[in-house]
Amino acid sequence: MTDQLTQAQAETQAQAETQAPIATGATTAGTAAVTTAVTKTRQSQRVVSSRKVFQQIIRRDLRVAMRQRSDLLNPLIFLLIVITLFPLGVGPGPDILGRIAAGVIWVSALLSAMLGLERIFRDDFRDGALEQMLLLPVAVELSVLAKIVVHWLLTAVPVLLITPLLALLLNLPVQAWGVLWLTLLIGTPILSAAGAIGVALTVSLNKGGALLSLLLLPLLVPLLIFATAAVEATLAGVSPAGPLALIGAFSVLSVTLAPLAVKAGLRVSVN
Repeated sequence: MTDQLTQAQAETQAQAETQAPIATGATTAGTAAVTTAVTKTRQSQRVVSSRKVFQQIIRRDLRVAMRQRSDLLNPLIFLLIVITLFPLGVGPGPDILGRIAAGVIWVSALLSAMLGLERIFRDDFRDGALEQMLLLPVAVELSVLAKIVVHWLLTAVPVLLITPLLALLLNLPVQAWGVLWLTLLIGTPILSAAGAIGVALTVSLNKGGALLSLLLLPLLVPLLIFATAAVEATLAGVSPAGPLALIGAFSVLSVTLAPLAVKAGLRVSVN
């Protein structure tokens, strides 16, 4: 009888030792699953939060711009004045105007875009919102990208809408209208991205407009060259794919790398 009890206790102990690793493994697997689920939930919440911040910054800046309509209309009025004065200065000859039309439109678009550059971070720097933006629990680069998008919407989109009218005023041949519009579409993001870098470096200066022009104009000369080269190639019957590809590459690099440079510039200016 005693031997039977001893044998039963030994079998029970063996079964318990066999089931213990299984229970430990199940507990470990359950803990890992819970940890993975919590991590995924936090990542999804972070993505949703970043998306909301991006959208809110765009809506806020557009709303502020609509309230300050003078700042919104001044670059467009300046562009129209420049385009109107050029035929008076060089003469109304259709051949002359047709040759310089692309360059005139691009230079005017560049100068009009620079008129609205300072407001990218100027008001936020004055009222302290810029420091709050740097302290948000989302990537600063995302907020900077939202600022760049707003500037492009306010300065480039109106130019794109009136480009056919400008080309007509300067007697640009109709076959080059599409290429000119395409160069403006893929090239103007470079103006906003490069301009944001310059503004980030000069936002803390009282009169940084002149310095901003000196910083940006040399950097944007290649853009003007390739944009006008694309239009001239179209007028000469040559494919403009080469200049357009270079402008597109510059645009992608500018929009991708500019938020990183702007972040560093803003931290230097704020501190």
